[in-house]
Amino acid sequence: MRILVTGGGGFLGTHVVKELLKNPRYIVTNFSRHNYPHLEDLGVPTFKGDLTKREDVKRVISQGFDAIIHVAAKAGVWGPYEEYYSINFLGTKNLLEEARNSGIKKFIYTSSPSVVFGKDDINGADESIPYPDKHLTAYAETKCLAEKLVLESHDGDFLTVALRPHLIWGPGDPHLFPRLIQKGREGKLRIIGDGENLVDIIYVENAAKAHVQALEHLERGSKLTGKAYFLGQEKPVKLWDFVNTVLGFAKVEPVMNSMDASTAYRLGWIFEFFFRIFGIKKPEPPLTRFVALNLSKSHYFSHKRAENDFGYRPEVSIEEGLKRTFEGKKIKEIQ
Repeated sequence: MRILVTGGGGFLGTHVVKELLKNPRYIVTNFSRHNYPHLEDLGVPTFKGDLTKREDVKRVISQGFDAIIHVAAKAGVWGPYEEYYSINFLGTKNLLEEARNSGIKKFIYTSSPSVVFGKDDINGADESIPYPDKHLTAYAETKCLAEKLVLESHDGDFLTVALRPHLIWGPGDPHLFPRLIQKGREGKLRIIGDGENLVDIIYVENAAKAHVQALEHLERGSKLTGKAYFLGQEKPVKLWDFVNTVLGFAKVEPVMNSMDASTAYRLGWIFEFFFRIFGIKKPEPPLTRFVALNLSKSHYFSHKRAENDFGYRPEVSIEEGLKRTFEGKKIKEIQ
């Protein structure tokens, strides 16, 4: 089986590629805007191109593939809407249309639980939870638009599925842990709300394995076709307890100061207003409404559908994942 992975040089994408390579039947190719030496070392070629350019997508797809695992995306909580829309929605649309035109049978899409997050707590919801009336970030909105398109595109010959891993972390994490550790060192972290909110997290190898499991179970007539799936660890964690655990591994003082959730939300609105008024694109605001809600609300989900439909279970526990992340020299990779 010839498999095209978009964003295979990124954090999750690299682990998806490595998981695929465990099966000698899979011939893996990466599609990215850049070359990645670590993929070359694995014997995985990269086709350079831009998802937003239809001709680039068509050129890559014409090489002939049986399946696509679409991991690439623009993530973040701030920035021009057009950039998120172009990469997350139009890029996905280009891939879907060219995949169908070329006879590719399987399309696995990396979505996000952000697509269902509005303003309220989410306590153990399953995939029947509806999309909110309004998203507070361009990322969440454009990922939602793309997910809808992916799920609507399935038919008897073209099989699609969307996976929603939540707060991915692990060795080499370039985003979540480094951001927490840096802000912790600078004394910029505050517990938002009462500190009791529960959230889902997922170790990167578990998320990668789920992608391959979904690929292998996505067959004509299978339960997966046209469905979305939440992915997480064996249990949700208290967000601020987990943050302080991570900071402890990095020898950073725990977060002790706090801020009322409603105050944080208002501050986020004020920062967003002034950043928009003055056209500030970088850096992002110190706080946004979305971040205030994410740090103060519970957002964890049922993973029963993934467990029942394609056998997903987190093989690496939270405790083991933290050990692997921070052991030896790997600590330097996230500082």
